[in-house]
Amino acid sequence: MRLLIVRHAIAEDRTAGMSDAERALTPEGIERFEEAAAGLARLVDRPDALLTSPLTRARQTADIAARAWGGVEPKSTAVLAGGTFAELAKIVDAYPDDATVVLVGHEPQVSDLLAHLVGSRDGDRFAFKKGGVALVELGDGLEDGGLLLWCLPPKVLRKLA
Repeated sequence: MRLLIVRHAIAEDRTAGMSDAERALTPEGIERFEEAAAGLARLVDRPDALLTSPLTRARQTADIAARAWGGVEPKSTAVLAGGTFAELAKIVDAYPDDATVVLVGHEPQVSDLLAHLVGSRDGDRFAFKKGGVALVELGDGLEDGGLLLWCLPPKVLRKLA
């Protein structure tokens, strides 16, 4: 299985009266990720599944990626907003071995996930830029980890567009 891990694009800062879940992408975040998603779609064929955190900024990022891939339907997945590794493994491992699955989530969960998959205990070493992406080739499921094929910041993805 190929697992594509995406951090949401640039979002609004936290303000008084706004919940973290409501924070949306900024106009700059939308524009930059639309370009990055075009580059991403050149690198990775249309995925079999696009799973996203239900938080607004992640859902918007997933929607942009879906359009770049020609209309993949994002599926809201609560575990991507703070669930456990075991919960995520149960969801991801339900897909066929030859599937490409995209996960759109948040820091520090995305970097911690990538670190875990490649056998590291230090998620800080794998920190994602907003709109950054990593591709991992999994072995026999999420629990067995995998091989990091590449990790790209959004700036590189925009250049590929």
